[in-house]
Amino acid sequence: MASDTPENTNKDQQHPQYRGDRQIVNSLLSSEPTDYNLAELARLQIRYKPFPGARDIQRDLEKVLKQWNLTEASLYEKTRAIHQEAKVYKGRGAKRDDWS
Repeated sequence: MASDTPENTNKDQQHPQYRGDRQIVNSLLSSEPTDYNLAELARLQIRYKPFPGARDIQRDLEKVLKQWNLTEASLYEKTRAIHQEAKVYKGRGAKRDDWS
């Protein structure tokens, strides 16, 4: 089976949401840590951290964390609090789950 060869097991995959997510990440790189931006950063971190590909997005998400003086744990702590207090995605397709 060709898919089991070592050269194929290490190939990066292309994420189906890459194009739109790339635009969001570019925006985050030049933005401030508002509630919405923190939620977007956490959402994309959850999506891309385990993903076998999109290394540029993964690097840039780490850059944003550093720019905003956050760790992944502190980001998730902040966003849990944000989501408990308000609907961050109200009016932005809030009924659609978009975590994967």
